[in-house]
Amino acid sequence: MTVTTSPIAYDDFAKVDLRVGRILEVQPFPKARNPSWKVRVDLGALGEKWSSAQITNYTAEQLTGSLVVCVCNFPRRNIAGFMSEVLILGAPDQDSKVILLSPRKDDAGRDIVAPGAKVY
Repeated sequence: MTVTTSPIAYDDFAKVDLRVGRILEVQPFPKARNPSWKVRVDLGALGEKWSSAQITNYTAEQLTGSLVVCVCNFPRRNIAGFMSEVLILGAPDQDSKVILLSPRKDDAGRDIVAPGAKVY
């Protein structure tokens, strides 16, 4: 399967504010149309923001404390009465489960990127 997309200029990409965040809290979101969590993310100097995320293939315990990559400059979005402020990024695996995008760790398994770090 070949997928083609329209090229964009680097300046278009540079408008997207991608940041590393640390998941602080995960709450059930039973009102969401699709299975989702309410996720509170620490984005360093940008503060803490909430996201509605369809990442229920992860448990709340697996998510809490993990680093993720977020889009931070989309407008807030009302999802079933909940204001989602950031978009947590992931990619589907072969079973269509969302696999979160996350920075690498060092050889000892420690985080080497801090919450709020800009993604280029």
